[in-house]
Amino acid sequence: MLLSTTQTIEGRPVREYLGVVTGEVIVGANVFKDFLAGVRDFFGGRSSSYEGVLRKAKDNALAEMTQRAEALGANAVVGIDLDYETVGESGSMLMVSCSGTAVIL
Repeated sequence: MLLSTTQTIEGRPVREYLGVVTGEVIVGANVFKDFLAGVRDFFGGRSSSYEGVLRKAKDNALAEMTQRAEALGANAVVGIDLDYETVGESGSMLMVSCSGTAVIL
Protein backbone atom coordinates (compact mmCIF):
# COMPACT_ATOMS: atom_id res chain seq x y z
CA MET A 1 0.00 0.00 0.00
CA LEU A 2 1.44 3.34 -1.05
CA LEU A 3 0.69 6.19 1.36
CA SER A 4 1.27 9.81 0.37
CA THR A 5 0.45 13.29 1.60
CA THR A 6 0.48 14.50 -2.01
CA GLN A 7 -2.59 14.41 -4.26
CA THR A 8 -0.77 12.58 -7.07
CA ILE A 9 2.07 10.13 -7.44
CA GLU A 10 4.50 11.10 -10.17
CA GLY A 11 4.33 8.65 -13.06
CA ARG A 12 1.41 6.72 -11.52
CA PRO A 13 -1.94 8.18 -12.65
CA VAL A 14 -5.00 7.50 -10.54
CA ARG A 15 -7.25 5.04 -12.39
CA GLU A 16 -10.07 5.05 -9.86
CA TYR A 17 -11.06 7.02 -6.77
CA LEU A 18 -12.65 4.79 -4.12
CA GLY A 19 -13.49 7.31 -1.41
CA VAL A 20 -12.29 8.87 1.80
CA VAL A 21 -10.74 6.58 4.41
CA THR A 22 -9.86 7.45 8.00
CA GLY A 23 -7.99 6.14 11.00
CA GLU A 24 -8.41 7.31 14.58
CA VAL A 25 -6.53 6.47 17.75
CA ILE A 26 -6.94 7.86 21.26
CA VAL A 27 -4.26 7.03 23.80
CA GLY A 28 -3.74 8.00 27.40
CA ALA A 29 -0.38 8.84 28.88
CA ASN A 30 0.15 7.19 32.24
CA VAL A 31 1.12 9.01 35.43
CA PHE A 32 4.76 7.92 35.26
CA LYS A 33 5.20 9.39 31.77
CA ASP A 34 3.39 12.55 32.90
CA PHE A 35 5.81 12.90 35.82
CA LEU A 36 8.90 12.39 33.64
CA ALA A 37 7.58 14.83 31.04
CA GLY A 38 7.03 17.40 33.81
CA VAL A 39 10.63 16.99 34.93
CA ARG A 40 11.82 17.42 31.34
CA ASP A 41 9.59 20.46 30.93
CA PHE A 42 11.05 22.05 34.07
CA PHE A 43 14.71 21.38 33.20
CA GLY A 44 14.37 21.51 29.41
CA GLY A 45 14.90 18.86 26.79
CA ARG A 46 12.82 16.44 24.81
CA SER A 47 10.34 13.98 26.27
CA SER A 48 11.21 10.67 24.66
CA SER A 49 8.38 8.93 26.51
CA TYR A 50 5.75 11.23 24.98
CA GLU A 51 7.46 11.12 21.60
CA GLY A 52 7.23 7.33 21.66
CA VAL A 53 3.52 7.42 22.52
CA LEU A 54 2.90 9.97 19.77
CA ARG A 55 4.80 7.93 17.16
CA LYS A 56 2.96 4.73 18.09
CA ALA A 57 -0.43 6.48 17.94
CA LYS A 58 0.39 7.88 14.48
CA ASP A 59 1.51 4.48 13.23
CA ASN A 60 -1.68 2.84 14.57
CA ALA A 61 -3.92 5.49 12.97
CA LEU A 62 -2.18 5.03 9.61
CA ALA A 63 -2.47 1.24 9.91
CA GLU A 64 -6.22 1.52 10.61
CA MET A 65 -6.66 3.81 7.59
CA THR A 66 -4.64 1.41 5.43
CA GLN A 67 -6.87 -1.52 6.46
CA ARG A 68 -9.96 0.45 5.46
CA ALA A 69 -8.40 1.32 2.10
CA GLU A 70 -7.46 -2.32 1.47
CA ALA A 71 -11.05 -3.35 2.22
CA LEU A 72 -12.14 -1.07 -0.63
CA GLY A 73 -9.60 -2.66 -2.99
CA ALA A 74 -7.21 0.31 -3.03
CA ASN A 75 -3.50 0.05 -3.65
CA ALA A 76 -2.73 3.59 -2.46
CA VAL A 77 -4.01 6.41 -0.27
CA VAL A 78 -3.28 9.95 -1.44
CA GLY A 79 -3.79 13.36 0.10
CA ILE A 80 -3.21 12.09 3.63
CA ASP A 81 -3.75 14.60 6.43
CA LEU A 82 -2.65 13.91 10.01
CA ASP A 83 -4.19 15.73 12.97
CA TYR A 84 -3.15 15.69 16.63
CA GLU A 85 -5.39 16.85 19.48
CA THR A 86 -5.60 16.49 23.24
CA VAL A 87 -8.95 15.31 24.57
CA GLY A 88 -10.51 14.43 27.90
CA GLU A 89 -11.38 16.48 30.96
CA SER A 90 -7.81 17.48 31.71
CA GLY A 91 -6.40 17.03 28.22
CA SER A 92 -4.66 13.86 29.36
CA MET A 93 -5.60 11.86 26.28
CA LEU A 94 -4.01 12.22 22.86
CA MET A 95 -6.05 11.75 19.70
CA VAL A 96 -4.36 11.13 16.38
CA SER A 97 -6.56 11.04 13.30
CA CYS A 98 -5.72 10.71 9.66
CA SER A 99 -7.71 10.83 6.47
CA GLY A 100 -6.98 10.41 2.81
CA THR A 101 -8.44 9.26 -0.48
CA ALA A 102 -8.28 5.54 -1.29
CA VAL A 103 -7.34 5.05 -4.93
CA ILE A 104 -6.29 2.48 -7.48
CA LEU A 105 -3.17 3.49 -9.37
